[in-house]
Amino acid sequence: MDWTQLPLGPLQTNCYILSHESKCIVFDPGSEGDQLVSWLKENKLDPLAVLLTHAHFDHIGAVRPLKEAFNMPVYLHEKEAEWLENADLNGSSRFGMGSITAPPADVLIRHEENLTIDLFTFKLLHTPGHSPGSVSYYFEEGGALFAGDTLFMGSIGRTDLAGGDHQTLLTSIHEKIMSLPEETIVLPGHGPATSVITEMDSNPFLNGF
Repeated sequence: MDWTQLPLGPLQTNCYILSHESKCIVFDPGSEGDQLVSWLKENKLDPLAVLLTHAHFDHIGAVRPLKEAFNMPVYLHEKEAEWLENADLNGSSRFGMGSITAPPADVLIRHEENLTIDLFTFKLLHTPGHSPGSVSYYFEEGGALFAGDTLFMGSIGRTDLAGGDHQTLLTSIHEKIMSLPEETIVLPGHGPATSVITEMDSNPFLNGF
């Protein structure tokens, strides 16, 4: 299975496409919906689902055109169920981005469990702090974690938005992400990929935690 990183929109939010043969999973389609739909069609990929790490505006902007083009389900944590349709909660109104909204999620994540969609299996990790419903998707088969805005190379997610909390974020990182195998690749919502061992050794926000 292969993953592709597609930075989208003015904030260059990382959309990830995890694919195997003609099937794929789309993570955080943040913007540029028409271009994303065209890219998937040009690469002859059939999206099975959209998995959202959280519902901030820069991670959801292309959900609507994807659903219209492929009619696949969208997964989101239940604590942010209302955010897709609310520009105040998802932050788009605060940052002068207009009203960025998306249709309601089809599946609300309520528990940490294994999620299997066709050939793809993920372990769901609730990693709040950046937002109350942040979810990280651990793809054990590929040794990768789709982490959203929880952890970045050399940094961590901001906590000054709705429902954010710094200590909660550090606890999520320490208990959920740092406990994964050290070689796990961390695929963040912005910037380059990193790894658990790299952040364990050099992330200044985690030193001494």
